[in-house]
Amino acid sequence: MADTPAKEDPQITEGQVSDAVKGNWVDHLAPAWSRPYLRLSRADRPIGTWLLLLPCWMSLALAILSDGQATLHDLWIAVGCAIGAFLMRGGGCTWNDITDRDIDAKVARTRSRPIPSGQVTTKQAAVWMVIQTVISAAILLTFNVNAILLGVASLIPVAIYPFAKRFTWWPQVFLGLAFNWGALLAWTAHTGSLDWPAAILYVAGISWTLFYDTIYAHQDTEDDALIGVKSTALLFGKNSPQWLQGFLTLTIMLFGFAVLMVTIERSPASMAVALLGPLTMGWHMQWQLRRLDTEDPAVLLRLFRANRDTGLIPLLFFATAFFL
Repeated sequence: MADTPAKEDPQITEGQVSDAVKGNWVDHLAPAWSRPYLRLSRADRPIGTWLLLLPCWMSLALAILSDGQATLHDLWIAVGCAIGAFLMRGGGCTWNDITDRDIDAKVARTRSRPIPSGQVTTKQAAVWMVIQTVISAAILLTFNVNAILLGVASLIPVAIYPFAKRFTWWPQVFLGLAFNWGALLAWTAHTGSLDWPAAILYVAGISWTLFYDTIYAHQDTEDDALIGVKSTALLFGKNSPQWLQGFLTLTIMLFGFAVLMVTIERSPASMAVALLGPLTMGWHMQWQLRRLDTEDPAVLLRLFRANRDTGLIPLLFFATAFFL
């Protein structure tokens, strides 16, 4: 691969992971003793936290639109989901690095991660994973019982995901199952029970994950093929643009259907503005697809990171629709 491990580049902070955001706060502001642990949590690469958080906020916004009520508790749900997303993404990534430590050592983009580069031991990483999970559980316990049960159940796809690339060409589906769980949890935290709009949004999120993580996985296709792990990027190969177009279309159709379900009894203006959310999201995904170059790792990483904006855009329309 074209990526050079950060530790081999004298212009990069010592210990920096190769695909970390350059100039990030972890490498320049965090105490030296904490940096390997924050790198395990991907605090130097915030896009994953955003991609875990955005389905939560989208679902909460749709739940508020559905019943037309927003309370201070909803503010705590939003804040709790943000803190929980950071911690659970950190715990999940730490688990991923523990299980993948031997594979990571063989891949150019990942051999600079804390465990294969020797910044932390596997035992230290496991302790850090437990700490993050316990704090996440404390936040979860502030929600209602059904939301708590859903939060506990989320550990199942989180635990399975790191092993998925060993037995299926579709590990991105398992990532989607884990990363979009917040769509179910946040809706339930607001309403007290699950309903169809949340389930449809969850499936839409899985399709969105297939879109952005296939783009991301194209960075590693050469190394993945050599060491024998699977991905949708390897499966689709040169046909990836056509598959991505299909995931784009499915995402927007399902997302739009969920929006229709929650706004059907609101004013026509509110419905119209809310529907602009998934439509604009689709435009942004199409923008990514037009710039796709599966042979350029820098482009792939930039497009993957652009999905933060893909998810933030519809939230602006939902907020506007609430007041119409």
